Amino acid sequence: MSPPASIARRVLELAEDLNTHVPLSPGAERIVEDRFVIWLGTMASHPSFTVVQRLRLEPSTVEPTVANVRALLDQRGRTGRTWEVGPSATPGDVAGRLEGLGMVPFDEPLVVGMVLTDAPPAVAGVEARRVATAEEFVAAERILAQGFGMEESEEEISREADLAREGDRKGMRSVYLAWVDGQPAAAAQAVFTDRGVVMGGAATLPAARRRGAYRALVAARWRDAVARGVPVLVTQAGAMSRPILRRLGFREVCEIRIFLDGAASAGADR
Repeated sequence: MSPPASIARRVLELAEDLNTHVPLSPGAERIVEDRFVIWLGTMASHPSFTVVQRLRLEPSTVEPTVANVRALLDQRGRTGRTWEVGPSATPGDVAGRLEGLGMVPFDEPLVVGMVLTDAPPAVAGVEARRVATAEEFVAAERILAQGFGMEESEEEISREADLAREGDRKGMRSVYLAWVDGQPAAAAQAVFTDRGVVMGGAATLPAARRRGAYRALVAARWRDAVARGVPVLVTQAGAMSRPILRRLGFREVCEIRIFLDGAASAGADR
């Protein structure tokens, strides 16, 4: 996949390795080396919250580097993790070599970096905006947890909502809700960088699908990107969201393969 020449290199870097370039949320951590970047999110038990990316390895260092990273993450209790291989990863056969070391394709084995640089279509009849109250943060977290199949307790939902509020207060990220028929129906996230606004996960309750909530959440994040003087939206899209994002004007700029590594790859519940 050849990225459009009109998109800045620093935006393409963001699209390929999101967690390398976004500001850290409260409670998260990032380990940066020349050879790789490890992002450690707040939910240690979920493989999507332990990500190894931006691989820059020599052919002779793949196996020892994987062994070292596995040992490091095992010590931290991160026994389920994901590895991301984008077009800039080296060596060129690193994806196959990760599989040879026992990794398997993740539930969503391929995502596509997508970039929007023009205003998306407006959506009528759906209110979508940044959340403003503690209750709205909790409502958004419930929707996101349900949408991503995370069986969070009320305590975990409250904790994640508090972390989101802290990130919002610091101006690093925001959470959004869309209302359908006056009820919270969809939620989404955004992270703010000087390269572009990164669209985080979004989820819509089953009863409210096909009502425009997802599109309204994209438009809400675009408005905030414009207000911040960085009119660029960046995301990594799975198979379900790519078609609608294309219709909204997003362009595909890179493909990222995702591998599951560790205890979860042996069949443990996520």
